[in-house]
Amino acid sequence: MSPYNSRSTMEAASAQGAEIAVEFGPWYYTLDRRQWHTLAAANLGWLFDGYESYALLLTMGMAFHQILPASRYASIPFYAGVTVAITLLGWGIGGIIGGTLADYLGRRRTMIYAILAYSIMTGFTALAWSWQSFVVLRFAVGLALGSEWGTGTAMMAEMWPDKHRGKGAGLMQCGLGIGFFIASLVWFFVSGWGNSAWRWMFVIGILPALATLWIRRGISEPEKWSASNQMRQKAIEARVAGKKLDAESQHCARLTLVDLFADEHTRRITIAAFLMSCTTTLTWWGISGWVPSYVASLAMEEGLSAARWASFAGMAYNLGAILGYVGFGFCADSWGRKPVTIAWFAISWLLTPVLFLWTHQLYWVLVMCATNAVFSLGQYTWCSTWLPEVYPTRMRATATSFVFNAPRFIAFLGPLVAGTLITYFGGYGKAAVIVSTVYLLGICAAPFFPETRGKPLPE
Repeated sequence: MSPYNSRSTMEAASAQGAEIAVEFGPWYYTLDRRQWHTLAAANLGWLFDGYESYALLLTMGMAFHQILPASRYASIPFYAGVTVAITLLGWGIGGIIGGTLADYLGRRRTMIYAILAYSIMTGFTALAWSWQSFVVLRFAVGLALGSEWGTGTAMMAEMWPDKHRGKGAGLMQCGLGIGFFIASLVWFFVSGWGNSAWRWMFVIGILPALATLWIRRGISEPEKWSASNQMRQKAIEARVAGKKLDAESQHCARLTLVDLFADEHTRRITIAAFLMSCTTTLTWWGISGWVPSYVASLAMEEGLSAARWASFAGMAYNLGAILGYVGFGFCADSWGRKPVTIAWFAISWLLTPVLFLWTHQLYWVLVMCATNAVFSLGQYTWCSTWLPEVYPTRMRATATSFVFNAPRFIAFLGPLVAGTLITYFGGYGKAAVIVSTVYLLGICAAPFFPETRGKPLPE
């Protein structure tokens, strides 16, 4: 036997031994450095989104007390609802545009642009001088915020192995909860800095721009996207040259947003996904987003600091959310995407009256905040786990971003409706229970979405 054959045999035996070690070792042994870096980048992007979004919810009360005349203080829930609605509108538009760009420009480049954009616009929010200027800046922030999630989700799905994609999605998604928690923690200290404390929360939101330096150096494009992009370029060149395209080339050459509705099968699963996404988005912005304000109102009734207890509620809620995000991903890898998604919807619905109607002591309210969040916020992981596993690479970011963000064109009504109901009933409990019936929509839609656990991504 030649030394070259002997070396090849030894290398093959070593590789086989490594595969056996991975097969019987912990799941995280299957991951390489690039996959962990991809998770870190996607998690950070979503963490920054979470900080910015929750900073808005925490600071709106103080901000409106400064930029609105005293005669309008009683209508602050209405102004808050309008502001969140406008933010969601911008988020929906920006998300669809950003997802489409990620399929054409690449995941890494689009993520860098998105983080830079919302960092800059968040900083400008601190300069708002009136309610009108605040709303315009929030719309601009929403445009930038929407671009990041679909990009990171597509990149994660394309880099992580089939058997553990749900775990990766859950670990990525928990960045939102970490961002929420950090915002609550920062607000705990910053809220005492006077009437302009809310401005400092948005100044701090400029810091994520620094992360783009690391993403630019440490993250590479997924091979799946690079190969798909080459096919797209060849198909477009062939079309321009007047050549006849086969069915696959026609899909590649077509605008991704148009291709999303090009055939009956894709339209059918997209409608089911859209309804589930509407459920998650409507209930978050129509119910969960009011938790800090709800707990603050209970604290005020007992003569306690509203801002401090809003921070406590935010931290408790988001600790539960982090567990829910990660737990959903691990459960989905073990039992399947469909049953776990339905379970998270159903439990969220059942826990809403427990939190808003049946629990009254402040410390028990915090416990219920955390418990409710495991499911009401943790359910978001179905989007990052399930959606990218259904659509092909050529349109994965577009489809995922469309399904995740388009419901905001409807969901922006959630805060308006909830704010109106809160004002009408003079409290949060009945309004939350009424809005929670939306969970039935997701429970009914989920059975029509295909199960994908452990399957390879469609090319």
